[in-house]
Amino acid sequence: MRIAIIAGEASGDILGAGLITALKQRVPNLEAFGVSGPRMEAAGCESLASIDVLSVMGLVEVLKEVPRLFRFRKQLIRQIVARKPDVVVGIDAPDFNLGLERRLRARGIKTVHYVSPSVWAWRQGRVKGIANSVDLMLTLLPFEAEFYRDSGVPVRFVGHPLADAIPEDPDPLEARAVLGLPASGRVLALLPGSRGSEIERLGLPFLDAAERLCAGIPDLHCVLPAANDKARTRIEALLEGRNLPLTVVDGQAQTAMAASDVVLIASGTATLETLLVGRPMVVAYATNAFTAWLMLDAGLLKSPHVSLPNLLIDEPVVPELLQEAASVEMLTGVTRLLLTRPAYAQAQTRQFAAVREALRQDADSRAAEAVLELVA
Repeated sequence: MRIAIIAGEASGDILGAGLITALKQRVPNLEAFGVSGPRMEAAGCESLASIDVLSVMGLVEVLKEVPRLFRFRKQLIRQIVARKPDVVVGIDAPDFNLGLERRLRARGIKTVHYVSPSVWAWRQGRVKGIANSVDLMLTLLPFEAEFYRDSGVPVRFVGHPLADAIPEDPDPLEARAVLGLPASGRVLALLPGSRGSEIERLGLPFLDAAERLCAGIPDLHCVLPAANDKARTRIEALLEGRNLPLTVVDGQAQTAMAASDVVLIASGTATLETLLVGRPMVVAYATNAFTAWLMLDAGLLKSPHVSLPNLLIDEPVVPELLQEAASVEMLTGVTRLLLTRPAYAQAQTRQFAAVREALRQDADSRAAEAVLELVA
């Protein structure tokens, strides 16, 4: 069996490696090739190009790279067609992969897209293009599969690899020891996001809220994981002149979640990690006024919630503070409730346990079985 796999970033490299490993357990003579990272290559994927080729962030940067990406896609199509794979799997990177898949499917090659774009939340008309691009969509979340079934797109929910990987109820004392945090007292984890724009909009109100909370809760200590050197520099600039019991750590976001009693977090994939770790959270998000108007007022956002925990539970269990609601006063008040009234926190975490079990499906194996069924 011959398979082409195209991953566009580090998370796709992890999924691709898991898929290749699970396929090789079932098809020992599997031949895999494609756009890969170090994990996929270690799993036995022949690299036609590095995932770095597709790793472009920011609107202006993407626009500059469009001609190069178009040329690369043409070249990649020629290489894949020449090698006649049984199936092509595009992992995430929908702006690149869906177009690639559509062109290869038109040439008679079976195509799979692994990780749904957020078509269920906004720009739902994209589903027509997806239907023309893929023979099978593999989703990580159950409500995504429901959307595709309703739209007539062949789909399989495989579960989420994070749910398979994250241990249930990690020990907070062990996590605190790893990060050098106080063993006693309460801990608040602050995760304002990793991008510069997120830190710019949420970093200041998160830290202001943390100061107010620490002033009223004497045993409270804060921890803030910096995603990279640039993020750490921005965070340290915001900390100048503050008298705040806070520890900045490099990466280790999941460990910071495990060490905490409550997590104050920007909306995004990290909210799913917080759910899987089993910690109560307050979700906030703020973007520029025009984007907020398009999403919230003009009706571009179709989902009733913005945070993954609420979408998975289908109830507003987790407080969502968006735009003007993400004020220092609101962030302080809602977070204080979770820190000081255990019943509020437990109402969240009870719901989280059921979601964790639903997502723990051995995703690598289920994805491999779905690909093999399509090929057969």
